Amino acid sequence: MKARRQFLLNASATAIGFAGLRSFSAFADKKDSQAITGYGDLQSDPEDVIDLPKGFSYKIIGKAGEKMDDGLNLPGAPDGMATFKGPDGLTLLVRNHEMNAGSGAKGGAFGSGNKNLTDELRKSMYDSGKAAPALGGTSTVVYDTKKQKVVRQFLSLAGTIRNCAGGPTPWDSWVTCEETVEKAGKLCAKDHGWCFEVPATDQPKLAAPVPLKGMGRFNHEAIAVDPDTGYVYETEDRHDGLIYRFLPKVAGKLAQGGKLQALVAAGKKSLDTRNWDKTTVRLGEKIAVTWMDVDDVESPKDDLRFRGFAAGAARFARGEGMWYGNNGIYFTCTNGGKKKYGQVWKLAGKELELFAEPNDKDVVDNCDNLTVAPWGDVILCEDGGGKQYLVGVTPKGMFYKLAHNSSGGSELAGATFSPDGSTLFVNIQGRGLTLAVTGPWEKAR
Repeated sequence: MKARRQFLLNASATAIGFAGLRSFSAFADKKDSQAITGYGDLQSDPEDVIDLPKGFSYKIIGKAGEKMDDGLNLPGAPDGMATFKGPDGLTLLVRNHEMNAGSGAKGGAFGSGNKNLTDELRKSMYDSGKAAPALGGTSTVVYDTKKQKVVRQFLSLAGTIRNCAGGPTPWDSWVTCEETVEKAGKLCAKDHGWCFEVPATDQPKLAAPVPLKGMGRFNHEAIAVDPDTGYVYETEDRHDGLIYRFLPKVAGKLAQGGKLQALVAAGKKSLDTRNWDKTTVRLGEKIAVTWMDVDDVESPKDDLRFRGFAAGAARFARGEGMWYGNNGIYFTCTNGGKKKYGQVWKLAGKELELFAEPNDKDVVDNCDNLTVAPWGDVILCEDGGGKQYLVGVTPKGMFYKLAHNSSGGSELAGATFSPDGSTLFVNIQGRGLTLAVTGPWEKAR
C-alpha cells in the first residue's frame, strides 16, 4: 500500500502544491490560438544544447560513451525514462537505450568491438547474440537533486534491442519495452518483441532478463499501470496499431502471466481513430470502451493488430508515449489527426477521450514520449521533421513551449520529473545526452 500511495503522489496534480497555477494569456498574436505563454519566451542557449525559459537552467548528467561506475560505457540512444524514490532522499532514474545488435563501435556499453563483454556479462544478458550481441537495455542513474549531482550510474538490463519507451510501476520497477519483432536468426540468438521488468535500485546490478511474454509480442512502445487495479496498459508503435491491456494473474507479479486484451469502442466495431481520411472522433469526444481478449499473444507473425482490428478492436496511429496521471492514462498517437501531426488521448475508467489534436505543427509536431507534470499538465516530447520542443498541455487543452532542442536534428525523449518535483530529466537522443533541468516550476503561468 505504501508503494501505491507514493505512486499516486508522484502522478498527482497536487504532488508538490502547484494547484491553481493558470495563466491563459494569448500566445503570439493569434486571437483564437491554441497556445499560451507558459513560462515565458525561450532563451537562446550559447552552448547550443537546449533553450529554456528565463530563470531555468540545465546540467548534462549523462553523455554516451562515458565510463560508468560498473566499468562499462554509458550506451547511446537514450530514450524513455522514469524516476523513483531512492534511499536518503536520492532519486533513481531508470533510462532506456534504443540500441540494436552490433559491434558496439557506436555507443554500446561494452566498447568498440565489444572488447569489455565478458563471459560473466553474457550470462546475465537476455540475448548475447550470434553475429553480435544485442546492445539495447537500460541504465540507472542515482542522482542527488539537492546537490544536482550524479552519485553513480550503471547498466541495469542488457541483451535486449530497441528499448524505446516503457513505464513505471507502483511497486518501484520500470517496465522497458522493445520496439521490434526481430526474430532469432543470423544476428540474434533469441526472438525479440517483449517487455522486461527492471527493479529500481541504487546498487549496481543487472536485472534478471525475463521476457514478460504474457504482455504480448508486438512493436511495443510504452506502458502505464492503473494503481487501483494493477492492470497494465500498452501502446503499439504501428500506423495501424492497437491499445492493449494486460490483466496479470497476480497484481504486481507480471512474470506470472495473465490475460491480454485490446480496446474496443463500444458500439463502433473496428473504429479507425486516426482521423486521416475523415473525422471519426471529434476533439473532446468521449467514447465508451470495452475490452476483447487477444489470443496467441506470442505469435511470431506480428499479426495481433490485424486479428484484433478484424475482430472489432479500435485502430490507432502509432501509439507511443503513455503515462498515468490526473486519475487517468494519457497516451500519444504520433501521426494521428487530419494532418498527421499527432493526437493525445486520455483513458479514464470506461471512457476514452480525444484530449488534443492540434493539426498544426507549430503547436505540436509529432508528439512521442509524454509525462504528467506534478502540477497536472501533460509534457510532450516532439519527434517531428522540424525543430524539436518539449510542449506543455494544460488540463484545458492549451499548449506552451517548455524547451527547445537547440542542437538540432534529434528527438527529445524520456521527459520525467524527480519524485520531489524539483528536476525535469530529459534526453537528447541523437547526441546521447541526458539533462537535468531546474527552475521556478512553481511560477504561475
